[in-house]
Formats: sequence, structure tokens, C-alpha cells
Amino acid sequence: HFKTMNKLINLGPLFLLYYLSISEIDTHFENYFAILSFNIQLIIIYFWVLKKPELIGSGHVFFAGFINDVVVGFPLGTSALTYLVISLVATYVKNMTVNTRITTDWFTFFIAIFFSNLILFILLSQFSNISVSIIEISYNTFFTLIFFPFFWFIFTYYQSYITTNKNA
Repeated sequence: HFKTMNKLINLGPLFLLYYLSISEIDTHFENYFAILSFNIQLIIIYFWVLKKPELIGSGHVFFAGFINDVVVGFPLGTSALTYLVISLVATYVKNMTVNTRITTDWFTFFIAIFFSNLILFILLSQFSNISVSIIEISYNTFFTLIFFPFFWFIFTYYQSYITTNKNA
């Protein structure tokens, strides 16, 4: 019973990624604040691919993006490609660095989110009828970057909890 519970706790970030992809709860607070929106899925993918890549593999990232496309109404594969760009940058950073800190993670996350949102903008503006504003994407990028350290600390604490339970 303890091992089953421990496995479920270890899969928490994966469950959260799928939950946010399936539900339209996403972190768009535009009803309350005109410009506040951020994309926690990108933070989840980047952090966990960087810190524990065996937990969230490319298949899960791609499938979560596909689910998100169906829920949001984007052309199939749009979110999947943007999520895979985030995953690719995180994998590259993991392979090129020995030890990461929040400052390096934050800076490289900025690079990842820039290319991810660039691909999102190009795909939506060139291959769909969905009107997309570079201003909306910029606000989303800004607030996602602002909230990154907060979630970084939460996920780091959660990761230390998982590691402590695994060694116990």
C-alpha cells in the first residue's frame, strides 16, 4: 500500500500536467485582470524535464499538448510542438550543465519560452483562422516568467519530498 501511494506521489507533476491540459482551468485570469495570464504547463514541463526527465517523457509532453489543442480549439499539434520545444531546451540544458540554480534555470527558461511562443505565433497566424495577438503572447510570456521562481521553489520542495520518501 505504501509503495502504491509513493508511486502516485511521484507521478504528481504528470497528473498535474494532464489535469491542466484537460481542464480549461488554465491560468487565464482575464475575467479579473485584463492582462494576467500565464502558462503553468510550460513551467511544469521545463522544470521536470530538467530535474527528473524520466518522470515526464517526450510522449507525455506531446500527448498533453494534443489534449490541450482539443480543449482550447487550436489546430492539432500546435501546443504539442510548443511543449516539445520547451522539453528540447530543458533536455539540452540538462545535458550541458552539471548543476543548475534558479538563475540559470530562469534564464534558460526565458530562451525556451521565447522560441516556444515564437513557434506558437507563427503556427497560429500562418496556418489557422485563429486571431492571435503578439501583445497577448507577450503578456503571457511576461507573467509566466514572473511566476517561474515561485513554482520553481514549490517544485524543488516537492522534489526533495519525493527524494526523501524514496530513500526512507
